[in-house]
Amino acid sequence: MSGEQELGITESKEHNPGDWYAEVVQKAGLADYAPMGGFIVTRPRGYALWERLQGYLDGWFKETGVQNAYFPMFIPESYLEREKDIVEGFDPEVAWVTQGGHDELEERLAVRPTSESIITPFISQWVRSHRDLPMRVNQWCSVVRWEATETKPFIRTKEFLWQEGHTAHRDHESAWEETMLRLEQYERLYEDVLALPPLKGRKPPHDKFPGAHTTTTVETLMPDGKSVQAATSHYLGTSFAEAYDVAYADEDEEERLANTTSWGLSWRALGALIMSHSDDQGLVVPPTLAPDQVVIVPIWQEETRDAVLEYADGIREALAGAGVRVRLDDRDQRNPGFKYNEWELKGVPLRIEVGPNEVEDGEATLVHRPDGEREVADREGVVDAVDDALDTVYAKLYAAAEERLEENVREAHGRGEILGTIGRHGGYVKTGWCGDEACETEIKDEIAAEIVMVPLDDDADPVHEDCGVCGAPATTTAYFAQSY
Repeated sequence: MSGEQELGITESKEHNPGDWYAEVVQKAGLADYAPMGGFIVTRPRGYALWERLQGYLDGWFKETGVQNAYFPMFIPESYLEREKDIVEGFDPEVAWVTQGGHDELEERLAVRPTSESIITPFISQWVRSHRDLPMRVNQWCSVVRWEATETKPFIRTKEFLWQEGHTAHRDHESAWEETMLRLEQYERLYEDVLALPPLKGRKPPHDKFPGAHTTTTVETLMPDGKSVQAATSHYLGTSFAEAYDVAYADEDEEERLANTTSWGLSWRALGALIMSHSDDQGLVVPPTLAPDQVVIVPIWQEETRDAVLEYADGIREALAGAGVRVRLDDRDQRNPGFKYNEWELKGVPLRIEVGPNEVEDGEATLVHRPDGEREVADREGVVDAVDDALDTVYAKLYAAAEERLEENVREAHGRGEILGTIGRHGGYVKTGWCGDEACETEIKDEIAAEIVMVPLDDDADPVHEDCGVCGAPATTTAYFAQSY
């Protein structure tokens, strides 16, 4: 197979989205499949996306008092068992270490599926007085959940990268404010960095994090009509404080239990980004995350080579000096058409074409990755033109995702209408809900759609007065969707 054939995407996003997605991930150089089922190897270009995402969130966390730490990946079984809901909630997904070298371990060690049961005991040791509160720690790490049967890179794997924040507070009010602050930061990440408008709400009681009082969520819609749980922030109340004895002496010297929270976002965010914006030419990445925001492709004949390359390198220097992540592709062995296709496949948001005509006219031709729109900029104003073009590219990506979301939130009432609407259109279906899990099960058994969220406001009037499934009085609005 020729290099040109190997380079292109052969699957269709519209007609075969699963194979298309896998092909984009591999051919854009983001990840490969590991020899063990359910695991991937993250390649440098894919890890660079994660690092840039991490940089945004980590900065926002630190601005609001969070400190990074690191805790062991192995958790003693006795620690895990102190919070029974954690054990019950994750039991089928926990990987266990039973042997070290040639010796059988005296106590099984869990490979962390989440870290409340190893972090909270140490918070208990570090908190003595109300003066120690609030305490906020976060770790960037990987976790293992032995649940993935079919690997979808970044979306569903047995091991995945994420961040998990854990905090302790004096009272409910402070802990709830923390829960919402983190949810808003995740919403900001999707809106301002990933170009994906999210829906914000909370999980129904039967689907909240094990041991949590309330699990809040941001959800984002994929082009195939399925929802991705984009991030979660949990108000844990005092359940973990009771299990791990997180108590403090208040100002009146009375001992009180702390209220705790935990919150996390995984590299599933990258999967949502890839799946949402990319196309049949390959990866599409917003300028905010792209490792290379601009690629300059010089076009020359032998007699114009030196002049074109000198001119192109001057543009590169100007952009780099302005903080743009720019690359000059001056390879002799590849023609311009090959370079165009390669950088489109790799998702560079903006291409600058420079040939003899641009050199003569003192211009540069800018080509937007999402749609191929072309514009001509004066050489003297190229930095400002590139800044504007990158903003325009981001706006295009966001507008397309926003339009898709707005068109795919529908109301339906009655079991048949709910099933029919999801079956025909996918997306989110809003309906009244009585709060009984059995009503979700009835829809889930028929069409694999579940309640992905309900409104944050407990007092919000439901969209219908009665439950869209059973007809009993509705207590809230449920958003049904098929999900990854």
